[in-house]
Amino acid sequence: MIPLEHFLMLSGILFATGIYGVLSRRNAVLILMSVELMLNAVSINMTAFAVYLSPDLFTGIIFAIFIIAVAAAEVALGLAIIIRVFRQRASANVDEVASLKW
Repeated sequence: MIPLEHFLMLSGILFATGIYGVLSRRNAVLILMSVELMLNAVSINMTAFAVYLSPDLFTGIIFAIFIIAVAAAEVALGLAIIIRVFRQRASANVDEVASLKW
């Protein structure tokens, strides 16, 4: 059996990569992909802790399924907003979205 620390390191690296992507990118699609990467890291954490702490219960796996459902809804809504902004501005740059005022 693979030690828990390996899964924690993997999810930590994925989460740190996602945070770096959110903070350093200007393209809205890449920011959305980085947020998805962070949600996947949390899902790996939940599943790993569930398997190691209580393998008989499926609580961590159920939480991971909820995280996947929230991620799917977030992608659908985020892409709809990005497409709408792209049609108005012809750019998916986040800096230009900040200038959308009345």
